Amino acid sequence: MGKGEQTRAMILAQVAPLFNQQGYAGSSLSDIMRQTGLEKGGIYNHFQSKEQLALQAFDYSFALLDQRIRAVLADKRHALERLSALLIYFQDLADDPPIPGGCPILNTAIESDDAEPALRDRARTAMDQLRSTFRRIISKGIERGELRPGIDVETWTSTMIAALEGAVMLSRLYQDTSHMSRTVAYLRHCIERDLA
Repeated sequence: MGKGEQTRAMILAQVAPLFNQQGYAGSSLSDIMRQTGLEKGGIYNHFQSKEQLALQAFDYSFALLDQRIRAVLADKRHALERLSALLIYFQDLADDPPIPGGCPILNTAIESDDAEPALRDRARTAMDQLRSTFRRIISKGIERGELRPGIDVETWTSTMIAALEGAVMLSRLYQDTSHMSRTVAYLRHCIERDLA
């Protein structure tokens, strides 16, 4: 990796937590310069605009989440094991997020709603990927006979993600991961009762 690529990677690693904690609008150029130790020209030498930096910082943050998801699913084959692994992933997201500030999908979706359409689209694409993971696990579980036939895949996907992301929000808001622990325990019970 060349010096320019190293600097670019350093900027993303330093700025991703800033955007995730303070948001795009709440992170000034001064904050970015202070966080990276670079002057304005040093930052804009690698990124055309603050928006481009924010989009790539989001991609960086989401890649950290995606790595964790892949790691927890890597050796799981049965649908119930895979769903359980995703519950563990969300518990870990509340207990020890890979990037300060919690879930960047949740944070970006809330902040960028109408104000920053490009960031909203990025968050939506990331959420589509997460939804696809849940949907694929449930659908394949039904096909393989690991889960009950006739399960409404879309309802389960939406409900699980809404509950888990809501628990991330509550855990961050109250600085109390028991919200996530209770949600994970309840979803585990529902999966065993209604899907197995």
